[in-house]
Amino acid sequence: MDRRGFITGAAGISLLGAVAPAGAQDAWPSQAIRLVVPFPPGGQADLAARPVAQSLEKILGRPVVVDNRGGAGGSIGNTAVARATPDGHTLLMTLSSLAVLPEADRLMGRPVQYEVDQLVPIARVLADPTVLAVHAKAPWQSVADLVADAKARPGIIPYGSSGPYGTLHVSMEMFATNAGIRMNHIPYRGAGPALTDLITGNIMALASAPGVLKPQVEAGTVRVLANFGAERVASFPDTPTFKQLGYNDVEFYIWAGLFGPAGLPAAIVTRLREAMRTTMADPAVRRVFDNAGSPPAYQDAPEFARFVAADSARLITAVRKIGRVEGG
Repeated sequence: MDRRGFITGAAGISLLGAVAPAGAQDAWPSQAIRLVVPFPPGGQADLAARPVAQSLEKILGRPVVVDNRGGAGGSIGNTAVARATPDGHTLLMTLSSLAVLPEADRLMGRPVQYEVDQLVPIARVLADPTVLAVHAKAPWQSVADLVADAKARPGIIPYGSSGPYGTLHVSMEMFATNAGIRMNHIPYRGAGPALTDLITGNIMALASAPGVLKPQVEAGTVRVLANFGAERVASFPDTPTFKQLGYNDVEFYIWAGLFGPAGLPAAIVTRLREAMRTTMADPAVRRVFDNAGSPPAYQDAPEFARFVAADSARLITAVRKIGRVEGG
């Protein structure tokens, strides 16, 4: 099978069957489980990972340790799990950039660090549209203000991202391409550091998840101008969508989901799916996400595989349309 075949629905679903017999894995877990988050603390993947880790620890009876491995837009952490021994003791909580990063490597002529079919989907946790935020003292009160300023000062206005071709970079470049503007991309090791610099004014714009931005909006350190979803989000009901503003091709969602390395024994995949089903039905876990402004969006493995396949195909098409960009 073409290693990029995961972006088709059939190949995405076939991942669920690409597991080895359980064999001697009945005693799993036999040690602590490492849950890799391929970004620093403070972003959407980290928001998803921590309550999930606490719940899995109770259900599975072993420590579940969140391991933040930021860098390269998520590629470093994704690669670490893709290459990990498939014994169920190394898992991944990652974002929608999962399929974009290998394509970006090909686009930029770099060695591809991992392929998506090296990972098996277990459960979707969150799925929010990104929201465009600006520094509280920025002069723009609307997207139209920002676009007009960016056209007057091409390549000057600095915006942050979680890394080249990561979720926050692709969403902003999608907007910039459709608006016919050019901004100054400042890549970080994750959304957390980028948000810190937005708050302090070192950058002036950032696309991020609603749950990550909500506390800062409430604190008055940033304000939001638009969201990238097809509909308005409950946490920012007065914020228009880009589609409502006339940008019909600007739509982007930042989902977070649990994966393991391909080749996980079938019995382990089954236990993880059952544990995640229990976790995502837990009122305490759901309350954490709701309070953060990022409501749970659970999908079990078969449905999640189909979702990832369709979303990956759409994002790869967008990345190819964006093409090579400075700082990519």
